[in-house]
This record gives sequence, structure tokens and C-alpha cells, in this order.
Amino acid sequence: MTSAKSTPNTSKKATRTSDEKKSKGSTKNNLIQFSSKLVEPLKQGTDCLVIGCYEGLKLNAAGSAINAADAQQLESILKRENFQGKVGQTLLLLNPQGIAAARLLVLGLGATKEGSISGDNYRKAVQKIGDALRATTCSDLTLALADVTVINQTIEWQARQLAEHLSQLDYRADKLKSKPAEVSLQLKKVTFATTKADIVAANKGLALGQAIAKGVNLARELGDLPGNICTPTYLASEAKRLGRSHTKLSVNVLEEKQLKELGMGSFLSVAAGSDQPAKLIVLEYKGSVKKQAPVALVGKGITFDTGGISLKPGAAMDEMKYDMCGAASVLGTFQTLIDLELPINVVGVIAATENMPSGNATKPGDIVTSMSGQTIEILNTDAEGRLVLCDALTYTERFKPKAVVDIATLTGACVIALGNHATGLFSNSDALAKSLLAAGEEAADRAWHMPLWDEYQKQLDSNFADMANIGGREAGSVTAACFLSRFAKKFEWAHLDIAGTAWRSGGAKGATGRPVPLLVQFLLNQIAANNA
Repeated sequence: MTSAKSTPNTSKKATRTSDEKKSKGSTKNNLIQFSSKLVEPLKQGTDCLVIGCYEGLKLNAAGSAINAADAQQLESILKRENFQGKVGQTLLLLNPQGIAAARLLVLGLGATKEGSISGDNYRKAVQKIGDALRATTCSDLTLALADVTVINQTIEWQARQLAEHLSQLDYRADKLKSKPAEVSLQLKKVTFATTKADIVAANKGLALGQAIAKGVNLARELGDLPGNICTPTYLASEAKRLGRSHTKLSVNVLEEKQLKELGMGSFLSVAAGSDQPAKLIVLEYKGSVKKQAPVALVGKGITFDTGGISLKPGAAMDEMKYDMCGAASVLGTFQTLIDLELPINVVGVIAATENMPSGNATKPGDIVTSMSGQTIEILNTDAEGRLVLCDALTYTERFKPKAVVDIATLTGACVIALGNHATGLFSNSDALAKSLLAAGEEAADRAWHMPLWDEYQKQLDSNFADMANIGGREAGSVTAACFLSRFAKKFEWAHLDIAGTAWRSGGAKGATGRPVPLLVQFLLNQIAANNA
């Protein structure tokens, strides 16, 4: 049976504030121009030339050439400043003598092993470039780092890391301030100095890194927007914007009337208390042959989560604007997908709504019927993400997907278990789980495989319905995944709980854009497997 509270309030009207209109289209960034070419470090005219230095004060080839041309003065300065070459250490020199560059940035690369550094050290060093230059007016940057060798990595990989991290400098979180802070650093051109033989590979890596960063930046911006702007309607408009930009991507938005006709009583029970109409946003990217089964990405899009009748505490409730970061990561991944024109079929399904308390809101104890026909006793209206995702997963069956990955800021329990370092990964397929774990390692966007054992399922038992929507305090992230698994029996499925990784709290509060890098790498690996 379906509770009356699982149907939408027909009097709902979508409202859009002037701030929402103001922010429209603000996801379009002024992209940095990246290129790779042959460079003579001493003669390169640039706002800043970046060279490397290993532990033990050993300069890379470009640094050694500069040092030799100026009677070892560079080495003397480094010794005077106690520069040791530790990973991420930087020293910015203004008006360096003997070279054409206006500035010289010495970048610590850390310890070497047989002349090479680790991938982690390379990433850590690259991430410090933006910090070192943030207070400068550099608009043109040259990176003389191509001679740096990274263990088990190619020049394409190295160029990708540079572009991925430097491109994120494009993003700003203060666009809604009446007077955004003035920023000195506005990079417009980045040159990766390399050999003639490596130019093609380096340019490929630069393009890939920039495209990933563009997707990350879109996910960050959507996450950071407040709930009065980033409504379900706004998310739908962003999806349509992506669809208009590429012929291989089509977008369809299902309204509440259609959701009711489909029998999505679980999804609509969450939307019942809000004046904002719910949306099921469906994206279809057809980059490969028609017969290829698509990969499906399903995103939780709770644009603001009060907890509903099971109201959350007021402290830090403002951060519940981030409860749509699963949806944001799907849109960010599609941004990268269309920019790179990847040869793969991908479906995106986003369940977007607010979770609000009102006279129409679903109450604890209400029983609703999901699209699958299974009934759910809603013991806690703050466990709403699984209620929208279960219907979205059932809807996804129609695409006959090769694999389904849902992405959701689902449980505080996952934050307690894994902190903000690793995304929680649950799956009914060990092969799919291993693929996602490997992608996370490659992209430095790691996940951790959590249990999905049958023993946990009994915690969802209900006296009155097929299941309850919560399973108690113990193993909260596991029982949430167990709930979703009941709606994912017809395909290989994985669930990514990004509650700890999608945003940061405190002084550095803001969306991270994770797990866009993981998802993109997963798709790249799927393409490689298809072509093998």
C-alpha cells in the first residue's frame, strides 16, 4: 500500500530567486591554455619558470643548467635559504639573474629512488605550485619538469597531474559576494617543457587533466551553491545546459506527475514536504556503438536536507546544501565525458528533491511503496537518500546497464568509519568493486571496500512492511547499503558513500569535487577493457 503522504503536493510551485538567476551559467570558467613544446630554460620568456630540486639539494636538468650559467649562484641561494628539496617545499625568486623569466620557482620533489620519485611525491609537489604563486600576478607559467622521472608513470601521466591541479585554480567560491576578493594570480597560459618525442603524449595528458579539472570544478560549484539557488529545477537546468553543448548527449527531465505514474512512492515521499518540485534527471551519452551496454551513474540530489520531520540539529545544518554532491559528481563526470568525447555509452540518473518538514511531509511510521513494488516503513525521515535512490535504481533497469554505480552523501556513519580520506565502497560484484578501487588508486581519489554481508540485512526487518529504512545505530553505513542492494539485484552494482569526501567543514569549508576523478578514471579503464 502507498501512504497518501508518498504523493506530491500538487500545489507546489518552483520559485527562482534573483540570486539563482544571477548565478545561472556561472559554471563556465575562463580556461587556462595548456601546451607542450621544446623550451630552452635560460631563454624562455615567461612570468615564472618552474624547476625541480630533489632532497640533498640536487637540481633537475633545467635547474642545473641555470645554476651552471650563473656561476653556481642558484645553489648558493638555496643553501642560504636552507632549501633542502623536501617534497612540496618551494622557494620563489624574483628577477633571477641570467635567465629570461621574470621569476624562478624552485619546487621540492623529495627523495629519489634510482633517479626517480614516487607518484605520490610528484602529486604533492605539483599541488604546491599554485600555493607558491597565489600572491603573484603571474599569467604565463612554464614548467621545466619533463626530465623528472616518476616510478611506473609516463610523461602523459605527469602532464595530466599538472593540468588537473593547476586548472582547479580557475575555481572560485566567492562569486555570490557583492565584492569578490581581488585575486592576483590569473593564469592564462601554461607551457609544459618537454622533448620533441614526448610532445604528443604530453599534450594528450594536458587535455585529459584539464577536462577532469573542469568536471571537478563544476561539481564543486554546484555543491557550494546555497539551497535557495541550487534547487532540483536548477540541477535540471544544468543538465540541460550540458545536453545543449554536445550532440551525443540527450537529457530528459521527469516531473512529479510522471514519477507518480511510474509508481515512485518512495522518492515522492521525500519530496512531499517541499514546495520545490522533485525532478528525475536522465542523461544519455552515446559515444559508442548502440549494442554496447551502458555504464550507469546514479546520483543522490537532495538539494537541501533538513531531515524532514526527523529534524536535524541546527548546528552546521547549513552544510546540508552539500547533500546533492552525488548529483553534482554525476554532472561533473558528464562534463568531462563530453569534453573528451569518450567512446563509451553512459547513462546518468539523478533523483533531485529537497527534504523539508511541513504539514504535507512524510511522518515516521508511514509506509510507502517503491517503484519496485516493495514496501518501506519509514522509521526516520532523515534517512531519505536511500528512499530516492531506491526508485532511481529501479528506473535504471530499463537501460540494461553493464554496471551501475550510485554516488551519495548517504551516512554520517561512513564519516566516522573512514573520515574524509576514503570513500566508502559497497558492491554486489567483487569484479566491479576491484575496478572502482583500482580507478581510485590511479586517480588519487581513493575508496575503501566495506562489507555487504547478508548478516546485516536482518537489521532492516519491519513488522509492518517489507523493510524499514534504517537498521539502528550499529553499522549504519552498511545497513544503508544493504537497503539499496535490495533494489539492485538485476545488475552489477556499486554504491559510493561520499559523505566524508564530498566536502570539507570548518575554516576550509567547501565542496571537493570528489569522486569525479575516480569516476572518470573508471570510465577510461572501461574503454581500455572494451578495446583490449
